[in-house]
Parts: sequence; structure tokens; C-alpha cells
Amino acid sequence: MKQTLIDLEQRVDDALVTDDRSGIDVLGYGEISTVLGATVDGRSYACKRLPPFPPGAIDRYRAACTAYLVALGERGIRTATSTIEIVETHGDPVIYCVQPIEDRLLAEHLRGADPDEAAAIARRLVSVIANAIDSRLGLDAQISNWALDTDDGFVYIDVTTPLIRDEAGDEMLDTDLFLASLPAFLRPGVRRFLLPEILGHYYDARAALLDLIGNLKKERLDNAIPAFLEEANHVVDPPITGKEISRYYRSDAVMWEILQRLRRTDRWWQRTIRRRGYPFLLPGKVDR
Repeated sequence: MKQTLIDLEQRVDDALVTDDRSGIDVLGYGEISTVLGATVDGRSYACKRLPPFPPGAIDRYRAACTAYLVALGERGIRTATSTIEIVETHGDPVIYCVQPIEDRLLAEHLRGADPDEAAAIARRLVSVIANAIDSRLGLDAQISNWALDTDDGFVYIDVTTPLIRDEAGDEMLDTDLFLASLPAFLRPGVRRFLLPEILGHYYDARAALLDLIGNLKKERLDNAIPAFLEEANHVVDPPITGKEISRYYRSDAVMWEILQRLRRTDRWWQRTIRRRGYPFLLPGKVDR
């Protein structure tokens, strides 16, 4: 696996310079990672490439991930088998979170589910989320972060963002990872005024479920929204409304588009004006 990741990182470096991604298999883009596909001995893996880490931050990240996996297990949430691999490059070390692709994505399963099955899935998943989240343990509960195992049990796959707080209520994750791909001039303001609110949503069951339902619209799973809305409103107060979901989805889509435009502008600035490399793979136009 180590040599596979070294080779993959070299192809990523090439793609960052040329914008030619034909040599890499991009599976998706997360808040702090890009998910790349790799095959080793005939087995498929999702390799989540994290932002460059400053010196001394890797051990803290490992500790946060370990604590998060333990806490999720104690809440009855099974997580995808994950290993943290460090790839040494010409600059800061690059971290990959590697997961074998064994499970079925829940979003794809829901796409073919009939109303009764969708309702049963919604009932179980809403219960799992509501029982797990509290002021010290958070979840990015979007439907795209869940899979199903061979027994149709839920598997949480977004373990690269350990949403866990210590006894003093401080994030165990270095929150600057959320800001790494933002233009430098934006980071202080976002860190001070927006990041606490953004992170707080993950530790609030109602906000997490609203995000999950909004993500159903993004994934074109409108058929499952009524079931999830009904189940969510059994456990949240005040109830989530259809209008609130629409507002949330529009706001999220606008914010995502603004963020991507800022990142693309920053990439142009770094490459063209400052004559420096840009260390992040950015998505193309996203149809939302």
C-alpha cells in the first residue's frame, strides 16, 4: 500500500501542475479531503487525501481519529475499516486515510428502494444519529457518508473529520484543517466568526438531520425525503418543515458555489501572480 500511495501522490502532483486528471481516479470531494481510488492486489480502496499538515500536527490528528472511532463504537456506530498512512514528499508530509471499498453506499441503495424500505431505513438511521450526537460527539450525518454492510447494517465512512471534543469542550481536531483550502485572507474571519457555528451544527441532532435531508435533495433522492422528514420530526423540536429544507438546500448550494469560486480565484492568483504551486484538487462545475 505504501508504494501505491507514493505513486498516487506523484500522479496527484502532476495533476496539480497540468490540470490533467486522467492519471487519477477522483471518487469525490469532502470538506477537508479529496477521495481518490486505488487498486492493490485486485482490491479497491478509497484513499482520502488530506491537506498538508504542519510539523507536529500529525500525532494530534491520529489521537483525535482514535478517540473518535472509540467514541462512535461506544455509541453503537460501526465505522469503515480505516488506516492512516503518511506519504513523504518534497514538502510537508501528506496524510491519506485509506479504506477498503467493501460496502454499498446507502445513497445508491436508497435510489432503488420502494417507499416501505425507504421508511424502514429512515427509521433506523434517524434513531442512530439522534442517539449518537451530543455536545461532545458530532456526526456529519449526510446520506453520502453512510454505507451498508452485508447484513444491511449502517457503516459510517466519514472518519477523516473526527468531530469530538475534550472534557473542556474544545475540539480535538485541529480546526485549521477546515480552513486550509480557503484563500489566506479569508481564514482569520472564518475562524473567528463562522467556524464555531459551522462546527456546532455537527453536535446538534436537529441541525445534523436537517443537513441529512437537504443532502437527499443534492443526491436526487427526493423520493426518500418524506420518510426521513417524518422520522426526524419524531425526535426533534421544533419540527423541520418542507420550506426549511428548501431554504437550507438553496443556502448550502449558494455557499458551496461561492466557496468554489473563491478557491478557483485563489488557485489562479497563486499560480499566475505569485508563481507558486496550488496544493488542492478542486472539483469542476457541480450540478445542484
